Amino acid sequence: MFDEKSYSLKMDKAIEVFSKELSSLRTGRANASMLDLIKVDVYGQKMPINQIGSITTPEPRMINIQVWDANNVTLVDAAIQKSDLGLNPQIDGQLIRLPVPELNEERRTELKKMIKSIGEKCKVSIRNIRREANEDLKKLLKSKEIGEDDEKSHEKKVQTITDEHINSVDEKVSSKEKEIMTI
Repeated sequence: MFDEKSYSLKMDKAIEVFSKELSSLRTGRANASMLDLIKVDVYGQKMPINQIGSITTPEPRMINIQVWDANNVTLVDAAIQKSDLGLNPQIDGQLIRLPVPELNEERRTELKKMIKSIGEKCKVSIRNIRREANEDLKKLLKSKEIGEDDEKSHEKKVQTITDEHINSVDEKVSSKEKEIMTI
């Protein structure tokens, strides 16, 4: 039997990944999730910063990372510098301060393009899930497990679910763009 829910859940997952990527983009405010995608090579494996130290945002334009093991401070510093966040870490013992500079017009435009492209990637994966669902429906029709009417109604439901998810991506893109354009 055909179940739209499994495809809807796959689309939800795509949006979840998209949201995580969006939250890691640097806007004008300090946000601990900006560091989520940065992995540091420690103890023979790549680990997220929040597993190597505690992250706080004491001010709107400052992120502090209290690194637990003094040996990892330089590794965390290097990982942040290599990332495309454009932040300059200031090291004070085991504390790394990350001042978040205001966004200039050029960087805002760059970020808008990045947000749009991340959004497009997410929409493509949602459409791929729709195609996969429609292919499964065709197989069920071919093997006579469902009739043509069932296939059409399921196809409509899948399209509705797809439209809802794509609208959700569009809303997230435009709200993130607004956030970036607000000074």
